[in-house]
Amino acid sequence: MQYIRLGNTGLTVSRICLGTMTYGKPTERWPWALNEEQSRPFIKEALQLGINFYDTADVYADGASEEVVGRALKDFARRDEVVLATKVFNPMGAGPNDKGLSRKHILSAIDASLRRLGTDYVDLYQIHRWDYNTPIEETMEALHDVVKAGKARYIGASSMYSWQFAKAQYTADLHGWTRFVSMQPHYNLIYREEEREMLPFCEDQKIGVIPWSPLARGLLTARRVMGGNETHRAATDAFAKSIYKSDADFEIVNKVTGVAEKRGIPNAQVALAWLLGKPVITAPIIGASKPGHLEDAVAALDIHLTPEEVKELESPYQPHPVLGHS
Repeated sequence: MQYIRLGNTGLTVSRICLGTMTYGKPTERWPWALNEEQSRPFIKEALQLGINFYDTADVYADGASEEVVGRALKDFARRDEVVLATKVFNPMGAGPNDKGLSRKHILSAIDASLRRLGTDYVDLYQIHRWDYNTPIEETMEALHDVVKAGKARYIGASSMYSWQFAKAQYTADLHGWTRFVSMQPHYNLIYREEEREMLPFCEDQKIGVIPWSPLARGLLTARRVMGGNETHRAATDAFAKSIYKSDADFEIVNKVTGVAEKRGIPNAQVALAWLLGKPVITAPIIGASKPGHLEDAVAALDIHLTPEEVKELESPYQPHPVLGHS
């Protein structure tokens, strides 16, 4: 395993982060989620492979992901050995204050997440999206108080516009509050709009970048292009089907397949190697729900694409509307 500092912090994380949205229990919103018995072997294998970075969210499987991840990490690792990240923003109940980034919700949500995770702190507490209904000053002060209370070591953010991220950082600096140390953007070979502003901003400001959906919800593994054998998640993932659908998107998948066939490796390794080859990237967040997923991710660390291969993979790209900010 390779390790790297998270942005400009002293925190060391594995170059692969295990995303745990797939783990917990099947629900109406998460029909493809694995139950606890199915989930635990993947977490155990990730630890054995040297992965120390784990990302979840309160909303995943309606809270069950945090519970399953917390119990597994307690059983398989020492707390100080792992870097545990979770998120806040999405609705966790029917009440008007059960969502968003108000002070009320943040302070309630962190305590609920800690109870589900079975720990007294998380290493990285992230805002899942931008809250248009709450002043950023209120959000940043509340997050600062979470850190000062010892409930989170660092704070991070996820998909938003670059001007919003810059405004949040400026607000923190202006008041002497805790800054975001990481950004979790939507970024992969099929969706590269973050290269316009967000990634250059993160590079300039020394912000750790931990992309979600590095395999475009599995599309880059060619499971749909090659036909048949869709996973339950692929068959029911309306979000993926709504954002990855142009001819150029599928041509990129064909390019990945071509490079993979020449090298004799799976598509996933090529797509992740492309991402890991970008200097601004800290650790892509990968999902693992089938045998081989974790091994492919780790193997990608040792694959170095040639400039010609990178050009071939990138050449079909066409601009997209902003996707994944809501």
